[in-house]
Amino acid sequence: MTKAAPPSGTHGHDDSELAEFGYRPELKRTLGNFHTFAAGISYISILTGTFQLFYFGYGSGGPAYWWSWPMVFVGQFAVALCFAELAARHPVAGSVYNWSKRIGNAHLGWLAGWMMLVASIVSIAAVALAYQLTLPQISSAFQFVGDGTGTYDVATNAVVLATVLILFTTLVNAFGVKLMARINTAGVFIELVASVVLIVMLAVHITRGPQVVLETNGTGAGHGSGYLGAFLVASLASAYVMYGFDTAASLGEESLNPSRNAPRAILRAIIASFVLGGLVLLLALMSVSGLKGDKLSTDGLQYVVLDVLGPTAGKGMLWCVLIAVTVCALAVHTAAIRLAFAMARDNNLPASSVLARVSPRFRTPVVPAVVIGVLALAILVVNIRQPQIFTVVTSIGIIMIYLAYLGVTAPMLVARLRGRWTPAGEGRFSLGRWGLVVNVVAVVWGAGMTLNLIWPRPAVYNASAPYHWYLRWGAVLFVAVIAGGGFAYYWFVQRHRTGVLAEHRLETPVPAPTSD
Repeated sequence: MTKAAPPSGTHGHDDSELAEFGYRPELKRTLGNFHTFAAGISYISILTGTFQLFYFGYGSGGPAYWWSWPMVFVGQFAVALCFAELAARHPVAGSVYNWSKRIGNAHLGWLAGWMMLVASIVSIAAVALAYQLTLPQISSAFQFVGDGTGTYDVATNAVVLATVLILFTTLVNAFGVKLMARINTAGVFIELVASVVLIVMLAVHITRGPQVVLETNGTGAGHGSGYLGAFLVASLASAYVMYGFDTAASLGEESLNPSRNAPRAILRAIIASFVLGGLVLLLALMSVSGLKGDKLSTDGLQYVVLDVLGPTAGKGMLWCVLIAVTVCALAVHTAAIRLAFAMARDNNLPASSVLARVSPRFRTPVVPAVVIGVLALAILVVNIRQPQIFTVVTSIGIIMIYLAYLGVTAPMLVARLRGRWTPAGEGRFSLGRWGLVVNVVAVVWGAGMTLNLIWPRPAVYNASAPYHWYLRWGAVLFVAVIAGGGFAYYWFVQRHRTGVLAEHRLETPVPAPTSD
């Protein structure tokens, strides 16, 4: 039996956005402006991304890999602008899924949502693995498996540490959005302060000028296309950081005034990440004692911090990095839950009625929190004896998110070209006459970077022994199976069941008949 719409009240205008999708409001609106900003910036997480893959970017492209940072920003900023315009119009849970469904069609929406959901689960595992890059640097006591020199010591220990983090994010998300928001906001505040402090401390220790970003360390020698080939490989390190800004919109059903706050949060999150992250990377290259050692391409920014700041201040900063990784994993898990809830509410996942159930006590979807946590743990277990776990898992997660974003920007471009795109009303964010140009850039960027990331290069997917064809082609195979197999399931099974579940459907009151 469908339930009637709640009476209009404080959140009546906010809830009116849901009516367009046929949903009744169920999630509790408690998140303010800073909470939505914190959700976006904690998903991007400056310190997590830069510290997790600096070693890869530097080892693949030398100091000049820094230029991939502004390159990725320009492309992703175009995507973020499109998302901000969509967030002003449709601030609903499962943003990518609902946007693609709304401006494209139900089939494309399902595929975009499916790709984003799987990518988010993979990303939880990838982010959690960052514990291994930081904790053993703080103390060898955190290397529980062996001493770190064995063939599988690092990969196995990474899984142990990541498991602890995923269990934590699962519990926090199960206990409601208010607890998540408090932890996330505190973590983001610490991360932002730590980023500024790190920038200042690196700046006072600089030993060389900014021209360091012109050095390639001869990394182009092993590529047929010269340094361009090395640079495109290294750009993975920057591509890994600047995504997830749509989380601010995905929490729209739990936010106050989301049609105004979500667009601002999306743009502020990506701009702040670009500025702070770019300065951290640049000043790290300018302040590290030497550029030729192996440590930069193995231990990454963790080595730079300890080298420049010394063991005491350096380890203090690494604890801040650990906090950033924690809230990043928490934000990724939170976004994945809202996406699963949004798809299940439309009866678009197996056991949808269970996955879409909102806890009457915590006013949050508890079952998706547990299921997503278990699936993220399963990804870790499958890869437990693979020493190349970091780059493979990370790359696959990025590729699928870029594809999911294309599932939004591409139909949005088609809608613009056909004159069917209607931006939000007066006073809300809109690209105006620049919309078409920005949308074209977003689509071209997304397609080009997806091709770059999925290309089966040994340097990314099978850089060291053991050498297996399935590792080199792992991204292509995984994405093909997830996209092809998932859509086949949807087409033959799930699409025949699609429709807003009765318990989540908005019942439009029928006007009483009038007498003549």
